[in-house]
Amino acid sequence: MSASPTSLAGRLLHRQFWQRYGLLTLGLCIVGIMSCAAILAPWISPHDPTALDLNAILQAPNAQHPFGTDALGRDVLSRMLYGARVSLWVGFVAVGISVSIGIALGLVAGFFRGWVDEAIMRLVDIMLCFPSFFLILAVIAFLEPSLNNIMIVIGLTSWMGVARLVRAETLSLRERDFVSAARLAGAGKIRLMGLHILPNALAPVLVSATLGVAGAILTESALSFLGLGVQPPMPSWGNILMEGKEVLEIAPWMSLFPGFAILITVLGYNLLGESLRDILDPRLSQ
Repeated sequence: MSASPTSLAGRLLHRQFWQRYGLLTLGLCIVGIMSCAAILAPWISPHDPTALDLNAILQAPNAQHPFGTDALGRDVLSRMLYGARVSLWVGFVAVGISVSIGIALGLVAGFFRGWVDEAIMRLVDIMLCFPSFFLILAVIAFLEPSLNNIMIVIGLTSWMGVARLVRAETLSLRERDFVSAARLAGAGKIRLMGLHILPNALAPVLVSATLGVAGAILTESALSFLGLGVQPPMPSWGNILMEGKEVLEIAPWMSLFPGFAILITVLGYNLLGESLRDILDPRLSQ
């Protein structure tokens, strides 16, 4: 019995949907689940993440502690849920800072060109000469390790890519007919940049910001692992990994679960960013 044209068309549409939006859907699911877990941590955590239980030191995963306990008897699952709040908060705030700086400088450089463009681009070149992670380490070494300092430092050292993207888009858009028409209609420079150029230059910025969240999470985790990030007893995926390093042979779950959480979260944001780039860039979709 042959399949009906309707069912064939349905299967074709279904296949085309997953080919085009499959990775985007997977990325959104991962990001959504991690974000919900972080937001709902105070309500879904089975234990207090800082509560000590000397009778439950280094317990393997069990019914009471699904992810086991650490060297102080604290529940690893609860600490990971609260650590997700820290990691995602650092990612969003740091990217917000870097995107704001990058958009402002890139827009000004591309619109005014000339010596303004040269000055801003030379600043970008100077910043890119320094390996970002070692630059962050150098700055953090002179500051008190804290969550706010980490977010600010990561944001202030990761805006260069966004500035380049926005500058390139602005250089192209400022010569378009709709910008010329707005200029002839009497629109000022601020209005041209803010209402006509910026909205049309945000597509690559959205992709860069999504990928930037993944990078910020990795950076925060690395700093916390080295003891320069979030300080105990505040939980973070990085400092949970650091604590697990000391008992890796007898309590591998302390390193396995936070490491897997970092992997899955970063993978989700990377999939989301790559999928958005493919969808928003018409040259890649052809």
